[in-house]
Amino acid sequence: MIDYTILPAVNATLNGLATIFLMVGWVFIRRRQIERHRLCMLGACAASALFLTSYLVYHAKVGSVPYSGQGTLRTVYFSILVTHVILAALILPLALVTLSRALARRFDRHRRIARWTLPIWLYVSVTGVVIYLMLYRT
Repeated sequence: MIDYTILPAVNATLNGLATIFLMVGWVFIRRRQIERHRLCMLGACAASALFLTSYLVYHAKVGSVPYSGQGTLRTVYFSILVTHVILAALILPLALVTLSRALARRFDRHRRIARWTLPIWLYVSVTGVVIYLMLYRT
């Protein structure tokens, strides 16, 4: 039998890993280290794809976990959660278009959309970790 209760920690770790890949990849592209940038972005894609798979499996098997915090923390949690969910729905198509433009070597079009994709993806990855900490560690 599989212990699905470890998946939230796995998911937070994958989100953290995606964040690191994204930030390091950004540094590499600023330094014009194209191949290193490409590898980091592919790593971020892989970490995010694994996250999405694990997230879907967890919620299919376990369902929703209610937030038990009260007061101001509850307001903060739901404010983060709402923006996270909306932007998470947006990031998948954005990341796929950004990636496909890079793989097609359409770097002018890749850069234009990557300027939007990166900060949104970073926000979603970081807030994913924050949501995990607030939901499972407080």
